[in-house]
Amino acid sequence: MSDEPASITPYPDGPLIVRGDVVLETVDGERIERNRRTMALCRCGLSTIKPFCDGTHKPAGFRTED
Repeated sequence: MSDEPASITPYPDGPLIVRGDVVLETVDGERIERNRRTMALCRCGLSTIKPFCDGTHKPAGFRTED
């Protein structure tokens, strides 16, 4: 990837935005290949492409606490 420091930004009522050089793994420790430098990870639990966000949080009315 790059020398860019990793950051995770929770978007209100939406996904976690991950930027930078990070390794994403399954619960079994298998590496999930990344094909983008910026990823949106699901927080609502309803995405059909977990762990990535597919926008399902919007029609589902997912809300985060302030």
